[in-house]
Amino acid sequence: MTTAPPRLEDTLISGFTRLASDAPHRRIDAELRTLDVVLASFFGIVLLPVALVIALIVWSTSGRPVLYRGERVGRRGRFFQMLKFRTMESGAEERIGQYLGAELMHANDAELTTIGRWLKTSQLDEIPQLWNVVRGDMSFVGPRPIRPRFFSELAQDLPAYWQRLVVRPGLTGFAQVRGGYETSMAEKLAHDLEWIADRSVRLYLRTVVATGWRVLRQSLRGLVSSGG
Repeated sequence: MTTAPPRLEDTLISGFTRLASDAPHRRIDAELRTLDVVLASFFGIVLLPVALVIALIVWSTSGRPVLYRGERVGRRGRFFQMLKFRTMESGAEERIGQYLGAELMHANDAELTTIGRWLKTSQLDEIPQLWNVVRGDMSFVGPRPIRPRFFSELAQDLPAYWQRLVVRPGLTGFAQVRGGYETSMAEKLAHDLEWIADRSVRLYLRTVVATGWRVLRQSLRGLVSSGG
């Protein structure tokens, strides 16, 4: 019985994994991991009632599944299942999975559910990723996690893209605080590489605070828009 050949993205990622593993270990990574566990546990407890309400609304308005699970590339090329509240119609990923960046944002609009549109705008759909942070799949701050297929494509187009594997992907990051979906992948990579090179507790906390403020503003804006 012959085994199927490995997917191209698996082969590329395994090669870049070796490069990422050879990167020097830094003491700051242990400090940031401690902050991840403390903050994710704290916010997980505080936001648990909110998460339960959101889960109930998603289930009652658009059925199951309540959570979206998507395969992403993590630190040192390890694949993991990223969690989010489902914001789109069932089967949407199969219909729009070929898009990336600004094209993905436009394709998403046609698939969003009523509650999903507000969750996406406010970024509250990402509350379940606190569990990914606790597990060690992700960090609060870092490059946003990406699908294996797109990683392989971007690693060929942008030679330094593999360096994202040196750190854990993040709930937020420099690229998200400073730009948006319309920002080019090359520009996002430049922001990610800046974080990888200069990561520190001070930059970590500043990014978390900036993201929290943005989420609060977007949540209030979404409530006002839906109320109007």
